[in-house]
Amino acid sequence: MSENIIIDIAREAIFLIIKVAAPILIVSLTVGLIVSILQTVTSIQEQTLTFVPKLIAILLVIMLFGNWMLTSVREFMIELISNFNYYINAL
Repeated sequence: MSENIIIDIAREAIFLIIKVAAPILIVSLTVGLIVSILQTVTSIQEQTLTFVPKLIAILLVIMLFGNWMLTSVREFMIELISNFNYYINAL
């Protein structure tokens, strides 16, 4: 297998990881920021207070975008497996 094929597969995989993880990371960051601002305004310094809202928000994001995430990963794996013969013959 040539180096170009390996680099292309790795680039596609990294882009897919970023694309699939982005909704969860963005929502987690946003909820954490909002809760931190509320903690600062109200002078509540409880470390575990951010955990529950983040958990609920991430659960909602997975419920909303989970099908799209799984479909994206499945399509990438199907493409990878269906082209496996090409990768082996490129040796």
